[in-house]
Amino acid sequence: MTQRISKSKRFFMMNPIIQFFKFIWLSLKILVIVAGGHGGTRNAS
Repeated sequence: MTQRISKSKRFFMMNPIIQFFKFIWLSLKILVIVAGGHGGTRNAS
């Protein structure tokens, strides 16, 4: 049995403007984490 998606969730998923800003926000978060030294490939000397 499938579960229906509510109208508000569907609106957020189908809106390209909201998706664009979510993409930018996640990219900035990843950039801050990697630039902060938690990349895993940096040599600790």
